[in-house]
Amino acid sequence: MTNLNFEHHLGSLTHAALSQASIISRVWGEGPSERYDELAKNFRPTFARIKEGALIREQQHILPYEQLQWLKDIGFTRLRLPKVHGGFEATIPELFALLIELAEADSNLPQALRVHFGFTEDVLVSKDKAFQQRWLSRIANGETVGSAWSEGGKESIDQFETHLYRDADGKIRLKGQKYYTTGSLYADWVDVGVTDLNGESGSVVVRREDEGVEIVDDWNGFGQQLTASGTAYFHDVLVNETEILPDDDRFKYSAAYYQLVQLAIITGLGRAATYEVSQAVAKRTRNYTHANAQFVKQDPQILQVVGQIRGAAYSAGAIVEKVARSLQRAYLAAFQNNEQLEEEQNALAELESAQSQTVITDLILNASTILFDALGASATDKDLSLDRYWRNVRTLSSHNPRVFKNRIVGDFSVNGTLPPYQWRIGNVAKQ
Repeated sequence: MTNLNFEHHLGSLTHAALSQASIISRVWGEGPSERYDELAKNFRPTFARIKEGALIREQQHILPYEQLQWLKDIGFTRLRLPKVHGGFEATIPELFALLIELAEADSNLPQALRVHFGFTEDVLVSKDKAFQQRWLSRIANGETVGSAWSEGGKESIDQFETHLYRDADGKIRLKGQKYYTTGSLYADWVDVGVTDLNGESGSVVVRREDEGVEIVDDWNGFGQQLTASGTAYFHDVLVNETEILPDDDRFKYSAAYYQLVQLAIITGLGRAATYEVSQAVAKRTRNYTHANAQFVKQDPQILQVVGQIRGAAYSAGAIVEKVARSLQRAYLAAFQNNEQLEEEQNALAELESAQSQTVITDLILNASTILFDALGASATDKDLSLDRYWRNVRTLSSHNPRVFKNRIVGDFSVNGTLPPYQWRIGNVAKQ
């Protein structure tokens, strides 16, 4: 048998033994651990259920309260918790692989839970045992945490206008306004960045239902429209002093961690776009007189476009897993009582995240654009909402501007300059 015939025979056997349906989900590569598929089985049926209504929710602006409750019910929000607290003891790479799968189903949901999972890291590495046990119990009970950090308008880059103060009775209260309050509308608690009683930067956690807390779904961005990333008002909210957190007490690998959540969501959007454009090409009957084949699904140029989209999504996923491993090392370093080791692992995680940001963003932004090259003008029909992939990726990639990341990486590569520990946004002083 010649090599050509042998390869043809082997290919025939492979296609006879393995249907496309049995391998299609594995083309993204093996999971980040030997147990990953067993872990993911707990959540994949719910992901599929979430995906069924994602397009209608997008088109009709139906906020995903119900879908987030489904995730709570199956323990998804407890992923990183110890088993004794009802968790799955998921590693950081396992968590991010699942976030990609959830983002493929509905990209709004992992972003709505972004701060919840970040706050869980605070709890896991905390040296304050009372704080840790209190929050382990709350998260085990299905309670979630949303975000209220960034301030819009004329607020300073150096200090939050939202602040803590003591009232006439000596009680601590919270006053201010926030924008980009992602996930807070759905959460039980809100993590609020503040100027504390000493004029220093810190944060405080308040219940979403506390008197004086008002969260409005007025997010006006053209993407990620169901994350409820709008405005939060805090009207003299009574604060529990035990829920005030100094910046130094937060988990040190947070900047890289929060960035990687965005990149995981972008990767999930790439996967979702891959499946949708593949199905559209397979079903398409309209064609052009100057095409390369009778049917679109047989046209080599169209298949090349689809392959490029899938390759972009695959590459993005591989990069996310690589960066997630660096975050796992940073997490483990937090328990070694070795400040130098912890600083090194945190810096490495930030650099790996920075190195990956522009690459992943470019890959999936391009993929969400060229998918229209695989289809006709009918693909721009608003009823299909295929533009949502580009809109969502563009929105996610604008939160922490990629334009600065190559410079940060280049500065390290040339001059050994470590990346900044954390970044803020606001108005600078007048010149």
